[in-house]
Formats: sequence, structure tokens, C-alpha cells
Amino acid sequence: MLLTGCFPVVATGMVAGALSISDRRTTGAQTEDQAIELKAFNRFREQFKSEQISLTVTSFNRIALLTGYVPNEQARTEAAKLVQSIDNVRSVINEVAIGPAPSVRAFGVDTVLTARVKASFLEAKDVQANVIKVYTDASTVYLMGVVTEREAKRATDIASRVTGVRRVIRAFEVISEEELARIQLQTGGARNTAPVSAPPPSARPLSASPAASSPAAPAAETGAVVTPIR
Repeated sequence: MLLTGCFPVVATGMVAGALSISDRRTTGAQTEDQAIELKAFNRFREQFKSEQISLTVTSFNRIALLTGYVPNEQARTEAAKLVQSIDNVRSVINEVAIGPAPSVRAFGVDTVLTARVKASFLEAKDVQANVIKVYTDASTVYLMGVVTEREAKRATDIASRVTGVRRVIRAFEVISEEELARIQLQTGGARNTAPVSAPPPSARPLSASPAASSPAAPAAETGAVVTPIR
């Protein structure tokens, strides 16, 4: 969900309302993620009136990725607090930058990069593309989802090799291969109908620290930088 300035707004995919059958989140978590994005959008619209502010919240399994541009550190901190105060938000990844928002053309480039990364996942065959959320901002690709370490490494490697990608942020929740097998056995390919507020038992939740505090490593044979968030 994107808020740009005072009134011009663009809604992201959450407005579609459809719940994915193959999603590893519970149906309750999918619904909560949609609600988190909508509530964040409304709170930003009420709180921030400056045209210098452009904010986006992408929620996955109740972990909120906060991106965008604000004029100062105070606005950056305030935006994160607003998101953290929303019901059911487990943690906030604050990737908001201080400075002017990029041009409309830059937003268009990000949209193209997101499409390229998704297409690369589909072509790879060994990556379950529909369980990975892809979001791009300023040529930085954010990857979210409930995945195994093997899947996380493979998806990160693929994304880092896409032409135009400068940085890849791993914002996954990592589960064991055994936990993945259990989820697949329970769902039988259908929706996971576990309780709304119960994340996968062995998932390692992310911290609310900005990715800038995490060590970065260059991706093999590419110019993209991979930054894990734990």
C-alpha cells in the first residue's frame, strides 16, 4: 500500500482481496496482512500532510516492510511507530530513506524489475514462485515469504542475477525442511487453516532493525548486493 504526499495515492495488490490457495500463510494471516496494509495507509494519510513524504507498507505473515522517503529522521521514526501500533503486526522492517522521492520514471523501472524477478522465479522451475513476495524500491528488491534456507538461498541468487537489480534484501521467515513437509501434509495443496495468529512453529521471526545494520555480501558473479535480515 503506497501513500505519496497528501492526496495522490496508489493502492498495491492488497485491494484485490483474493486469498492464494498455495500460500503458506494461514488464510487468517493473509486477511490480516491485507488489513495491516489498509490501516497503515489510512494512518499515514491522517498523520502526514507533506508532499515530501512517500511511504509504502508491504505486510507478509504480519511482518510489515516499511519503505519510502521522508524529509527527516523524526518522520522516519514516527512512521515506524504508527505501523508497529497496528493490531497483529509482529515486527516492522524500517527501510525508509531520508531524502526526496524518486521520479515517476524510477517507479516504473521498479515495476519492471519486480516483473523480471517474478518471471525468473517461474523460469527456474526449482523455486515455488507463488510463495515469495517480491517488492522493489529504487532498484532494491525485497523478498518476503515463509521458506526453507535452501529456498531462500536459491531465490536470492536468482533475484541478484536479474539485470538492473542493485541490491537484494532477504526478509524471509526461514523454516526447516521438516516444518515445510508438515505444512504441505496438513494443507494437501489447499489453504492452511491453522489459527489466525499462529505463525509456523519453527519460523525464525525477523527483527525490527533496519537492513542497514545487517552485514552485506556481494552476490556471486553479479553487481547486486545481498543483505540478509534476521
